Amino acid sequence: MPHTQRQQVGSRGRCSPPLLPFLLLLSLAATPSQAAIHIPSNFKRPPMIITQPESVTVFSVEDLVMSCEATGNPQPIFRWTKDGEEFDPGSDPELKVSERSGSFAFYTLSNTMDSLKQYQAKYICYASNVLGTAVSNEARLNTDVPPTQQKEKKVHVKSEEGNSIVLKCNPPQSSMEPIIHWMDWRLHHIQLSERVVVGKDGNLYFAHLTTEDSRNDYTCNVQYLATRTILAKEPITLTVNPSNSLLQNRRPHMLRPTGSHSTYHSLRGQTVELECIVQGLPTPKVSWLRRDAEMSESRIIKDMFNRRLRFNNISESDAGEYQCMAENSQGKATHTYTVTVEAAPHWIKEPPSQLYAPGETVKLHCQADGIPTPTISWTINGIALSETDKDTRRSLTTGGFLILKDVNLGDTAVYQCQASNKHGTILTNTNVYVIELPPQILTEDGMTYTFTEGQKALLECVTFGSPKPEVTWESGSASSLLEDPRVKPFTNGVLEISNVTHDDEGFYTCSVQNTNLSVNAELEVLNRTVILSPPQALKVQRGNTTIFTCLSLVDPKLGSPLIQWRKNNQKISESHTDGKYTIDGPDLKITNVEADDEGVYTCQVITKHDMAEASGTLTLWDRPDPPVLLQITDPKHRAVTLSWTPGDDHNSAVLEFVVEFEDQGLKERGWEELKRVTGNKQRASLPLWPYMSYRFRVIAINYVGKSGPSKPSEIHNTPAEAPDNNPEDVRSESKDPETLFIRWEEMDKRNFNGPDFKYRVLWRRVVGSGPSWHTNYTTTQPFTVNDSGNFSAFEIKVQAVNEKGEGPEPDPVIGYSGEDVPLEAPMNVGVVLMNSTTIKVNWAAVNKETVRGNLLGYKVYLTRIGSRSHHRGRRSREPENTLVVATVANEEEKVISDLRPYSHYALVVTVFNSKGEGPPSETLSFKTHEGVPGPPMSMMLDSPSETEMTLHWTPPAQPNGVLIGYLLQYQQIVESDDSPMQVQTIEDPIATHLTLRALDPHSQYRFFLRGRTTAGDGELIMREGATTLDGAPPAKFNFTVGENSVNLSWVAKKRHRNVSFQIYYLNTNAGINKWKKKEVNSSQSFYQLQGLTPRSHYRLRFTYSNSTLFEENIETLGTGVTEVQPSFATQGWFIGVVSAIVLLLLILLILCFIKRSKGGKYSVKDKEEGPMDSEARPMKDETFGEYRSLESDLEEKRTASQPSLGEESKLCSEDNLDFNGSSAITTELNMDESLVSQFSRPSEGPEALHGLPDNSPLNPTAVSPATNGMPNSVTILD
Repeated sequence: MPHTQRQQVGSRGRCSPPLLPFLLLLSLAATPSQAAIHIPSNFKRPPMIITQPESVTVFSVEDLVMSCEATGNPQPIFRWTKDGEEFDPGSDPELKVSERSGSFAFYTLSNTMDSLKQYQAKYICYASNVLGTAVSNEARLNTDVPPTQQKEKKVHVKSEEGNSIVLKCNPPQSSMEPIIHWMDWRLHHIQLSERVVVGKDGNLYFAHLTTEDSRNDYTCNVQYLATRTILAKEPITLTVNPSNSLLQNRRPHMLRPTGSHSTYHSLRGQTVELECIVQGLPTPKVSWLRRDAEMSESRIIKDMFNRRLRFNNISESDAGEYQCMAENSQGKATHTYTVTVEAAPHWIKEPPSQLYAPGETVKLHCQADGIPTPTISWTINGIALSETDKDTRRSLTTGGFLILKDVNLGDTAVYQCQASNKHGTILTNTNVYVIELPPQILTEDGMTYTFTEGQKALLECVTFGSPKPEVTWESGSASSLLEDPRVKPFTNGVLEISNVTHDDEGFYTCSVQNTNLSVNAELEVLNRTVILSPPQALKVQRGNTTIFTCLSLVDPKLGSPLIQWRKNNQKISESHTDGKYTIDGPDLKITNVEADDEGVYTCQVITKHDMAEASGTLTLWDRPDPPVLLQITDPKHRAVTLSWTPGDDHNSAVLEFVVEFEDQGLKERGWEELKRVTGNKQRASLPLWPYMSYRFRVIAINYVGKSGPSKPSEIHNTPAEAPDNNPEDVRSESKDPETLFIRWEEMDKRNFNGPDFKYRVLWRRVVGSGPSWHTNYTTTQPFTVNDSGNFSAFEIKVQAVNEKGEGPEPDPVIGYSGEDVPLEAPMNVGVVLMNSTTIKVNWAAVNKETVRGNLLGYKVYLTRIGSRSHHRGRRSREPENTLVVATVANEEEKVISDLRPYSHYALVVTVFNSKGEGPPSETLSFKTHEGVPGPPMSMMLDSPSETEMTLHWTPPAQPNGVLIGYLLQYQQIVESDDSPMQVQTIEDPIATHLTLRALDPHSQYRFFLRGRTTAGDGELIMREGATTLDGAPPAKFNFTVGENSVNLSWVAKKRHRNVSFQIYYLNTNAGINKWKKKEVNSSQSFYQLQGLTPRSHYRLRFTYSNSTLFEENIETLGTGVTEVQPSFATQGWFIGVVSAIVLLLLILLILCFIKRSKGGKYSVKDKEEGPMDSEARPMKDETFGEYRSLESDLEEKRTASQPSLGEESKLCSEDNLDFNGSSAITTELNMDESLVSQFSRPSEGPEALHGLPDNSPLNPTAVSPATNGMPNSVTILD
């Protein structure tokens, strides 16, 4: 429905306020052509059945429910008929009745199905009030027993490979249509194909058997949806015995249906399936055609591998003759169906419910169609016209009209039109309400109707009154609405505009004739939703992921659209568990594609006003199955015909077949390709080699890929023959003198053509030996002939030979025996100096007899001895660089360039062949002329002042002569690049620097420097630079302040000399007027002033040459200086305690070492007290940091558990000095009260120490053995 926007444009034509609360819209028509009754709520309304009783088949007592709902004012009263007789469910003791306002239902109280059989009948519901009686459709109630599992015997079927067979299902008889699933014991579906299909009768049909069909768990599972029952039949065992003979192909034969013709009767709207199940070898292909007309592909669906032709919602146009054709390489079979379509009654036109004024004539038109043509009958309030009182005002026409003339209030009733033929009956109720009311417009004024281009716009103008008000529509345009063929006004006040465009936008007015009532409506037309990129037809391999894309264009006023995807017209939702479907914007992603995912995928772009949709198909394709049933036929000379049966192509046609072979004598080569044929062929003529043992196999290729190879064929042998050809590339590759070395390309063993294969080698000299050939045999190459001379020409040929004969006569080729190195050196070697870097070398050709081989050319060896400018001793130490230049055979002179000028060279020439070089010629020495020097090795610029520039350079690395000075050129760098070049000649050859004065301090310069010899000016070196200006301190600083530092940055001036300036800084928080100073260079561009105090104010002063540049105040970041709360670890007394402990230990160790070195013994005084553990003895509160006498200390240490120093154990023994031992040195400390007061006082006795924590550093028992009883600073600080 169109979206409406309510706008209060005005109140003209609105209902009067007192009547508004009583109006109720009751729509009894579904289309604009059928009027709606609008009755005030305080008026009586005729009954109308809104829920019809439904026909049902009862399988259990809980299923028996018959209900009927109706509306009306007053509330209708219900009654029933059973098979045409009055039936009161409330009076039946076995039925229970449920009555609520506007509904009536009854159901059974019985517990047995047998008691329900008495209720099998046709039921009709009647709903009545004072304005009439409405009649329901006829509902049929049937009873049936749910199907049950029958006890069956195990079935064991045996057959031979290639035969056809049928495994029967025999589902239990039931009024329900069963769904058949053939599965194995693991509940996996049996793989169906063109060869293995399931018939409509539930049986499993095999067009022909293979040994892979053998299994013992073919199980037919019968599913009944109505009772939610699945019955598993007894598993069938199928044993397929391999055929001992060659499988014979068979032409197709119909398994179901039998015969050549069948007639199929159907009803309009039903689903009809025609099927053709065939047997044959190879598996037949099935196709369908319509014989009496063109078959509409949109009306049919081909299923079960083309074995079924299905019509969903069959219509009269589908009636005709259909033929299925099954075909294979052996022939074809056909079956013809004659499909007849009849139809139960269906409405062409139903009479509308209307309001009528007294005195009007009522015409009720009722028209139905069907095959056979239905008969029309009328009833009033459920009573046939023939049984009512005769009324002359009432008449019935042959066209289905019921005419009521001059109606009055008493003619108000519910009229029933009934259409019947042999296939059923349909009924419709029509309300005739005779009433007298003034006209009113119920539609709100100022409504806005929004549609998209191309839609059918419906503008409403609902009126109320009796007689029915007549309305007219007007638009804001000058032309009349009725002149437009797209505009159609209806009697119920609706204005229809078909195929709306933007030109139709505007305001429309609805007026009631003969009154001043009217309302306005606005029509808004938006751009239609368009799918720019529809889903494509996709072909996907099993297990892969694919994506459908649907891009659309939507009018912005329509908002964001909803994209709904459907598969075979069923909604698709995102899969959150298995991730099968993912919807991401315009994309639908399907993962792990399987056979169940095939179908038509539709993208629906839905807005609040329109919808656009487009569809694409998803087809599962895969690599083809391997071909089967390979057969070798028609053997000929070196040829044979191979035929095969293709496997399943898995929805991708086979493009080509590849025939491969395996040589049984050379199995190490594996399978090799022999021939390719197109995918529409199932045989190939194969070329063969003689004397080979073949096996063949075939591979199918489609767009997805290659199939696996077929099973190999039987072995086929070919007879031996003489060789067809000889080895190729016969040649001599002689390297050693006096030797003829003959080589050729080894022949493939497949070209041997027979047993005892060998090579026949023939050779003779080209000159002097005569026509006789020398012959020898060998099985492999190369072949060597000795004593053949140096570089002598021979005719050679090689011929293939086997047991059956010789190959064709070969053509001879020329070869040569081995070469030797040349004997003589070139003579008359001369040199012509062409310039300082180029010479021309010439020589006399050598005698070819002395070359002793194929002359390849000459080599010139050119060695640079050194520069002419160096003295002899210096030159001898220079490295010698030798240049080798080779020529072709007939050259007798050579121009050589790129020599070093002003240098000493030595030159020799040799002749060479493929064996090597001959002796060198006599050494020829020469000198090159003087040349121009190379560039100076370096040049640096230095500016001593703003107008001066000093150039420093190093001489050229290659002077190429005697330097006589330098040439300096320089110019200012300007944009126009036309500044004059200034030249200065430097006569001193040993000069290395030069200062230029009176330069422009504001310009950049470009300097060019060259060396000079008598030969001219050399290569240049170029540098750019400018003079340096007087330095100055920075004029502006940037400050970045931190907690302990401040970062200063500035822009260093280009071309300015570095100067030093000073930074003075003063902490104004400290209260001391003491400035600190830092020296900084102007070229740094950055400086960090460190060591500042956080959150303090500083004054910075910048000075240069004892003058202040400027001052700046800053404040450092941070929390500032806060008072640190004292802890005992930072107290002076604590540090003193730790220091005393360390000092005490050090003195004790020194005394121990002194005692050991002297060997003396201390006096021993036994204690009078009893034994006491030194670790448990309390510390004495004596003077802090003092030591007691060693004697008294030792006496106190001696206890019953610790012997004296003179006995077994000694205080200063090595054991006791080992701090990692088990003994312990107990040190008593006199602690300051301020430390002890933080814990328990040791002077209060051992009991006080027991109150300390076990891990307290003052608890003697807490001292770790690893510390040997000595206080550890880490332990105390813990």
